Order: sequence, then C-alpha cells, then structure tokens
Amino acid sequence: QVQLVESGGGLVQSGGSLRLSCAASGRTFSSYAMGWFRQAPGKEREFVAAINWSGLYTYYADYVKGRFTISRENAKNTVYLQMNSLRPEDTGRYYCAARRASGSMSYSGAKSGPYDYWGQGTQVTVAS
Repeated sequence: QVQLVESGGGLVQSGGSLRLSCAASGRTFSSYAMGWFRQAPGKEREFVAAINWSGLYTYYADYVKGRFTISRENAKNTVYLQMNSLRPEDTGRYYCAARRASGSMSYSGAKSGPYDYWGQGTQVTVAS
C-alpha cells in the first residue's frame, strides 16, 4: 500500500512558477513509476508528466513540454513537478499517482497507466 500526499499548489500570476511535491509512504517507492495528472473544472483528468523508477526516463504531454520538469528523490520518497511559465489553462487540481513498473515505460504506458495509487490532489490556479 502506498499513500501519496501532494503539496505546493496555490495561486500564481500568468508567467509565474510553482513547484509541486508528492510525498509517498512506504519503503518501496523506488519500485514505482510516478505520474502527475490534472483536472480542470468540467473537464476530464489529463496526463501531465511521468518519470520511471530511477528517474532516468521522463515523459511529458505536449502542452507542458519545455515548461514543466518532473524529478524524483528516492531517498526522500518524493516526486516533484517544477512548473514554469504558467498559463491560465494550466489551472486545475493536480494529482500524483504511482504505478508499479520497473525499467522504462512507453509513452502510452506513462500516460495511461494503469496507476495503482492516487493522491488527493493540490489546487493550482493561474490568474491572467
């Protein structure tokens, strides 16, 4: 069982930055690939970024590529999402998720999972 707790959300002006963190419980964090997803009001949840267990491989949705960076510190059981050049359309609730997966993943696997565990989310609001 893995419990995930996100933090770092808030209100930011367009063009600003935020760094989200996701702290995981358990001693097997390095066995999991991690992903970030978001959901805006009235919209379906969408993939943002993912990282494999070692941090060697990262995956991004086109709409955040070049602006967001996912990273992880296995010693701290934490995955991060650095978000720069934020836009109003980045507004939403951001969720981290864990998927038991070794090695690398395909982009479709990173995007679609399935992911085994989900956090409660943290709200990001970007004002224009």
